[in-house]
Amino acid sequence: MARVRWLGYYPVKACGGTAVEVADVGPAGLRHDRAFMVVAPDGNFRSQRKFPIMAVIQPIMLEDGRMALSAPGVEDIVLDVVPDGQRHEVATTIWQGKGVDQGSEAHDWFSTVLGAPSMLVGVPPDHDRVSNGVTQGAVGFADSTAFLVVSESSLDTLNERIASRGGEPVPMDRFRPNIVLSGWVEPHTEDRVRAMTVGSVDLGYVKPCIRCSVTLVDQETGKRRGPEPIRTLADYRRDPDDGGVAFGMKAAVTKPGQLAVGDEVIVHSWMD
Repeated sequence: MARVRWLGYYPVKACGGTAVEVADVGPAGLRHDRAFMVVAPDGNFRSQRKFPIMAVIQPIMLEDGRMALSAPGVEDIVLDVVPDGQRHEVATTIWQGKGVDQGSEAHDWFSTVLGAPSMLVGVPPDHDRVSNGVTQGAVGFADSTAFLVVSESSLDTLNERIASRGGEPVPMDRFRPNIVLSGWVEPHTEDRVRAMTVGSVDLGYVKPCIRCSVTLVDQETGKRRGPEPIRTLADYRRDPDDGGVAFGMKAAVTKPGQLAVGDEVIVHSWMD
């Protein structure tokens, strides 16, 4: 039996995450997950691929609806979230759309931290983006799906392989999951799930998660370390269709609800 071991969301795409015990889930995933994004003046998104320091930027959503931001070496700020207003064209490597300008204070703060002109934008209320894969579902500013699901046994197997070649184990936060599951003995069992219920939320399999160089960034220091885990994943997790290395399962929300740490996972269907 699998259960939720860890649950978390990332308010600003590519920045630090927030672990929670209980969370509401909407059509596009955990509440506040990837609801904001940092972009260059031309709208191209900022990520840890070029700015690894983003890992140690910590956004916190406050109970009054505002967002607190902290990072080493700069003063903390608290922003009034702008739910709607001036729109900007934004783009990631796989998607183009619009974002709501979050104001000059946010822009100045992120520009200082990253050392490059930057803007903070939010998901517009009329945002309409759908994932492509086995199961379709709504997506905010996440790369391609509402959820990233990883099991502890998958990480254990990876770290055993890394250790066998003299490397240091990597923590789960390198993979920036939303749900970490415990209880499955067989590694990568999550890859075979096609439909499941967790808490009162129904999730459907979309596709495997192809990993990029962000996994080489130490999420505690905001500095690159490597070549692990990509080097070892390439030995045994090469995706036959994409050619990249896969770790974790991307899922879409088919029924919103609520999730909590400790919730049992009920699998309704498996890969043939």
